[in-house]
Amino acid sequence: MTGLDTATLFAWCGAGLIGIGLYGFLANRHMLRRLVAFNVVGSGIFLVFGASGARRADLGPDPVPQALIITGIVVALATTALLVALVIRYADLAGRATLPEDEPGDDGKE
Repeated sequence: MTGLDTATLFAWCGAGLIGIGLYGFLANRHMLRRLVAFNVVGSGIFLVFGASGARRADLGPDPVPQALIITGIVVALATTALLVALVIRYADLAGRATLPEDEPGDDGKE
């Protein structure tokens, strides 16, 4: 019986993060919580992509997926900062941090 190699374990953990993030995105109404769940999904995708770049131990990891992951992390950080600023501004203007169609008992129509 063979055990799991490191790349497979990281890929499974990334898939778990993607699942947890999708559940959090669908289950929460608050926009900041949805943003955090979206970032968890992104982290899971980075982990799966990094695990797919693993090669044999004597060759070392593939540098192309590593460079793409680093670029993706920088883009995700900038996007998260922009979205947090937009959510805060929306909450200041609307008085709530949920969208009108997400309010309980409200059908979104005025």
